[in-house]
Amino acid sequence: MSSYIPVALARQTVERAGNRCEYCGLLQLGQEATFHVDHVQPVAAGGATVLENLTLACVSCSLKKGARQTGTDPDTDQQTPLFNPRTDRWDDHMEWDGVRAVGLTPTGRATIAALDMNRPLILAIREEETERGRHPPPSVES
Repeated sequence: MSSYIPVALARQTVERAGNRCEYCGLLQLGQEATFHVDHVQPVAAGGATVLENLTLACVSCSLKKGARQTGTDPDTDQQTPLFNPRTDRWDDHMEWDGVRAVGLTPTGRATIAALDMNRPLILAIREEETERGRHPPPSVES
């Protein structure tokens, strides 16, 4: 199975995401690196290259997620599925405490930990995004 993503599917994915990372909510506007259109379920794990399996991810979230589908919940030390932007609602699993992402569920906590969503650099970026009125991101229904 190929990981090539046709341009039309990539555009649809970006539009559906509102040009924001579907994991951390960062707006692509003003960022130096172009965000990635990724497979939620990796091709290596049988994921198809269809709109229902694609997500827009900032470079950091994309690289940190990689082909992983699970992560460790830091509260329980148990493996749990990572957040799936196609089937999960962000607000069910995570919330904002200012610029910090807070996990509400094992999936939310594992995703925040695996993607290192509260590292110092992204917190500084979110502070700047707050000043520009671009953080927090609007809630998105799946």
